[in-house]
Amino acid sequence: EVQLVESGGGLVQPGGSLRLSCGAYGFNFGDHRSTWVRQAAGKGPEWVSAIDSSGNVTYYADSVKGRFTISRDNAKNTLFLQMTSLKHEDTAVYYCKVSTAWGQGTQVTVSS
Repeated sequence: EVQLVESGGGLVQPGGSLRLSCGAYGFNFGDHRSTWVRQAAGKGPEWVSAIDSSGNVTYYADSVKGRFTISRDNAKNTLFLQMTSLKHEDTAVYYCKVSTAWGQGTQVTVSS
């Protein structure tokens, strides 16, 4: 069964950091480009970042460039999103997407 499982979300103060993880199961994770998408309450989905299958090429939305880092460990079938200098506007449910599979999402709340 194809499955993506996110973890690492939580409550953090502005300026803080979090590291999201996305474990992939049931398919060849290393064959696919991977993406992080977020959705804030009452808003549509926002593409955040992507990484090619090898991990050598990364892409970022302007809103997170310089603060977030996407990476992957193909040996462990895991995708990561390191988030630093978090802002209130980063509050959202964060989803990983690999090929056509989506994770269940993990809530990130930035609040003092």
